[in-house]
Amino acid sequence: MLVPVRCFTCGNLIADQFEDYQTKVKSGEDPAKVLDSLGISRYCCRRMLLTTVETIQQVIPFYEAIHKRHQEVQSELE
Repeated sequence: MLVPVRCFTCGNLIADQFEDYQTKVKSGEDPAKVLDSLGISRYCCRRMLLTTVETIQQVIPFYEAIHKRHQEVQSELE
């Protein structure tokens, strides 16, 4: 999933802070403190960053499986 560029509720720009947020959280910092340090204080903006899930890593295995199956079917038809 693409990170929303702006908060759906208030319209604040949030996409530019997503990478910083993710790297700090993955390094073990508390998400609430990270959001505070980035200056994200509104609940709606915090929600946008907290609930954004990068689904591309979950979708790739399915895409690869479909692609592999397509190749198998094509080789059987030949």
